[in-house]
Amino acid sequence: MSRTMRTVYRSIMVFMVFFCLFYLLAKGYSYYRLGIEDRFYHASHQLLKPSGLVGHGLGIIGSLMMLVGVSLYMVRKRIRRFSRVGILKYWLEFHIFLCSFGPLLVLFHTAFKFGGIVSVSFWCMVAVVISGIIGRYIYLQIPRSLEGREYSLAELEHKKEDFNRILIEKYQLNPEFAGRILAVVKARPNRAKGNSMLRFVQKFRFELKLVAELKQQLKKQQLTGGTRHELMRLIRYEISLNRKIDRLMTMQNLFRYWHVAHLPFALIMLLIMLIHIGVALAFGYQWIF
Repeated sequence: MSRTMRTVYRSIMVFMVFFCLFYLLAKGYSYYRLGIEDRFYHASHQLLKPSGLVGHGLGIIGSLMMLVGVSLYMVRKRIRRFSRVGILKYWLEFHIFLCSFGPLLVLFHTAFKFGGIVSVSFWCMVAVVISGIIGRYIYLQIPRSLEGREYSLAELEHKKEDFNRILIEKYQLNPEFAGRILAVVKARPNRAKGNSMLRFVQKFRFELKLVAELKQQLKKQQLTGGTRHELMRLIRYEISLNRKIDRLMTMQNLFRYWHVAHLPFALIMLLIMLIHIGVALAFGYQWIF
């Protein structure tokens, strides 16, 4: 998938989630803002209540989205037979889309009022979504291949060697200047005293200074504007890669701990959701079927 197609693919998914959110809010705000006693007299009560045509449908569609999102991603990731079906990171993005869109629809299915055992499932769902966002951030901090496979330290060191070769062979830079670029890219700030936020700010400012310095040096070379732009994009990637390598072990450990927290919440949510569906069917709530 090209960069443009991937941007379109992501944009469509984000647009669908936000369009649905604002559309449902616009259509049902006057109903959702009322107390339970007053909703019975609202004109949209028969449609938007949890057992109503729209409310019930949102619950069914949202639940199916979550089940499909979890199932497809687990099958693609765990079963070797399907390991070559598409690129894993695109499956992950589709999993995130379905497991963000689904809970949103389930939230409107509850009409923002829930209690009993269903409330346990709801808050587990909230915990799954929040932990999923955190997990996505941790996932992005671990260097990976295009297919989503985690790089080893040996592979990362090899990529560093490739960076030097690309500077000399592809961009025809003299070895001395290429060496200066490598030295700047590998530079690290002095470890700041204080809290982690202060160190983060210092490192961010340090990297901005590095990029500005390299821009000035590249302007002195006999390079076209397009070539300088490509080189700066490559240099920014290398700086980002070095940052990820520095905290690789920390992020790998965090990712293992994250699985321990994320999976139980997801299983509890799915179990209670299935019980809720079974009880609803037992009491004759069958939507349009």
